Amino acid sequence: MGVVGALADFVSAELATRADRERARQMAGYMKTVQPFYGVPAPERRAILRRGRRRHRVTDVSALRAEAVALWERPHREEQYCAVDLAVAERRWIGFDQLDLYRRFIVEGAWWDFVDVVAAKLVGQVLLDEPELMWPILDQWIEDDDLWLRRAALLAQLKHKDRTDPERLFDYSLRRSGDADFFIRKAVGWALREYAKTDPEAVRRFLDEHSDALSPLSVREAGKHLRSLRSRY
Repeated sequence: MGVVGALADFVSAELATRADRERARQMAGYMKTVQPFYGVPAPERRAILRRGRRRHRVTDVSALRAEAVALWERPHREEQYCAVDLAVAERRWIGFDQLDLYRRFIVEGAWWDFVDVVAAKLVGQVLLDEPELMWPILDQWIEDDDLWLRRAALLAQLKHKDRTDPERLFDYSLRRSGDADFFIRKAVGWALREYAKTDPEAVRRFLDEHSDALSPLSVREAGKHLRSLRSRY
């Protein structure tokens, strides 16, 4: 690939040339963070990363990790977005061996904009490819003190459609039914709503049986695509 860190340096330099102070202020306000932004919109940011990947090709998993960590440890949020996007884009190296990196993104990112992408596109892919290794980890995460690990466990099957394990989905939803945190309640509903697109009857039965245990927010979110439930919940 060449010099380790060259891709990260390219991305940072390109982001800096497109910095927009007013947009950066608005983006930080929207994300409710004091972390600095460059103010570069997502489409431009992704285009920069694509150009960087063409110019400074990642040829092995060690280089991928080095570049992702280099981006992650830089101060601006767009650089950290690029770290996650890089891990997602280099699909051939998504795997259980990289779980420590994904966990770092979740725990240190500690906000939905990082966690949801990592859960659905990285952790979720590992779960599909290596379920025998990943399920025991998620069984721990769903009970973890860190709310973002709990959220990641709930959202790991978000895009699995007919490969979803409904028993795990419903079990995790019930195990977090008493969680007072907004982001967990929202995640329960979101995970159920997505699976309702694949098996609406299963989700309907689950809500019929357990709506009293779930938070109203979770039930509302889960029932958005179940028309017959809207008047009831």
